[in-house]
Amino acid sequence: MKTKRPTVADIQAMKGKRQLTMLRVVTLEEAGAAEQAGIDLVSVPPALLGPAFREAAPTVFAFPGLEYGDFITADDYLRGAFQAMRAGGDAVYCAAGLSTVRRLREEGIPVCGHVGLIPSKATWTGGFRAVGKTTDSAMEIFRQVKALEEAGAFAAEIEVVPGEIAAAISAKTSLVMLSMGAGTGCDAQYLFADDVLGQNRGHYPRHAKVYRNFAAEYDRLQQERIAAFREYADDVRSGAYPENGHLVGIERSELAAFLERLGS
Repeated sequence: MKTKRPTVADIQAMKGKRQLTMLRVVTLEEAGAAEQAGIDLVSVPPALLGPAFREAAPTVFAFPGLEYGDFITADDYLRGAFQAMRAGGDAVYCAAGLSTVRRLREEGIPVCGHVGLIPSKATWTGGFRAVGKTTDSAMEIFRQVKALEEAGAFAAEIEVVPGEIAAAISAKTSLVMLSMGAGTGCDAQYLFADDVLGQNRGHYPRHAKVYRNFAAEYDRLQQERIAAFREYADDVRSGAYPENGHLVGIERSELAAFLERLGS
């Protein structure tokens, strides 16, 4: 059972020791569940951070994402990073250029980069498809990892890359490598809570594993919601609601006195 939140140094010291677990969570309920389940790392939207988040998840290491496009200049990213860290973040995810990564690191902000399939930049690698399946493509991923390392990042998400390639790269870098569909040769396995819980009604990526069927439960709850609303409306129309137990009482003498005054 974890008793304290790990530091960046702690996470770095775990490289090669054991596989860490990581989830993308977007609600306090999911954050609390990750805490109770012993999940090591979580990716979160910055807006989720704050005292309530840390009350729900006091010991998970949190990466607030500085979403690409929401910030423009290095100063924008720096401002967003400081806000996220003050709100309870432990490091920031940043897919911006190396100069921005370097600027954040110069100010002591721990940065996680992104290589392989990067959704916000997927047009450069052929869309939403695996990356690193050729020698040249794999070497480009390695080059990007080493560039992030040189710029001062401490971790990188590596997404939808052949497991053998990701493992070889992870062994050649000091970065903590977070695998999203890139095999077990990295330092952490990363999935979205939406996929794990079966909440995603669209396409499930190949690397996702569904452990529950929340979508079906939500459908059932929606039908129960409609039925409850319909019964309420029927009760109002028939006079069955409200009953005496739902109303505020008044002494008969007080009511009589009021009505007498009202009539006069």
